[in-house]
Amino acid sequence: MPGIDECLLEVMRLPGARGAAVVDWTSGLALGTIGDSPNGDHEATAAETAEVARMAAEQPAFALLPSQDGPAQPSGSPGTPVEDVIITTRAGYHILRFVETAFDSSVFLHLWLDRTQGNLALARIRLGEMAERMVLA
Repeated sequence: MPGIDECLLEVMRLPGARGAAVVDWTSGLALGTIGDSPNGDHEATAAETAEVARMAAEQPAFALLPSQDGPAQPSGSPGTPVEDVIITTRAGYHILRFVETAFDSSVFLHLWLDRTQGNLALARIRLGEMAERMVLA
């Protein structure tokens, strides 16, 4: 099972990967970074993306599953019910993939992907696989 550094190295092997980070979305701190940062500062990017992740993870609308027999029901899964957030810009994609942990599940992987060279579907699949395997120590 890969740790943070091994996971980040693997993420950077994806076609079009420009930079990546593992971020704690409650504090906004980067637990590990690699490659470039969209604004040139990994710590600032971690804090900014943590705000986006926190907003998505804490919205009640995303915590509910539609029910065929009545009103929406709570999802019942541990941690955040949101799997990932994808932000599309003219030059790239930002994928925030939430990582389920044994403690409080407040960690996500952030991948900055070049739009012309990257494959969004492949990156999303691989980030999901990495998030399941990653060990946080």
